[in-house]
Amino acid sequence: MADAPDVSSSASTAQPRRRLQVRRSGVHGKGVFAVVDLAAGEALIEYTGEVISWDEALRRHPHDPAQPNHTFYFHIDDGHVIDGGQGGNSSRWINHSCAPNCEAEEDARKRVFIHALRDIEAGEELFFDYGLVVDGRYTAKLKAEYACHCGSPNCRGTMLAPKLPARKASRGRVA
Repeated sequence: MADAPDVSSSASTAQPRRRLQVRRSGVHGKGVFAVVDLAAGEALIEYTGEVISWDEALRRHPHDPAQPNHTFYFHIDDGHVIDGGQGGNSSRWINHSCAPNCEAEEDARKRVFIHALRDIEAGEELFFDYGLVVDGRYTAKLKAEYACHCGSPNCRGTMLAPKLPARKASRGRVA
């Protein structure tokens, strides 16, 4: 008869070690911090919340009239957004940086996971580039409404994604 596994060992009964913690951020409001060292490429957390249509997102906006441009919306496609303010987890507190240490990746099932871009040391705050897109011209007023306070040397001053340059007309002939 084979030996039964040792269920009394500390490894089998230990609670999983907490890896992330929400606390006050020096960049903006609350932030998410690594409690342990995290490895580059590691999936850290799923961005969760209620999946709603853009029409519903616009109907709900703003969540806080005192901060009209602050939401927990995460764009997943042209028709849908994750509202992290409704049923979301601590991922909604990850702040923006122009020099992020994380990135958001969407899988085939339209689920969004935050991955480490590089090794992250315990105590570091997690950041990803929000790359917000707003229709219309980026005026100084609009950029200020979405001001970035990340403090990185290459900070672009706004959480808005850079506008793509207009494509030049082709000078070649296509047959």
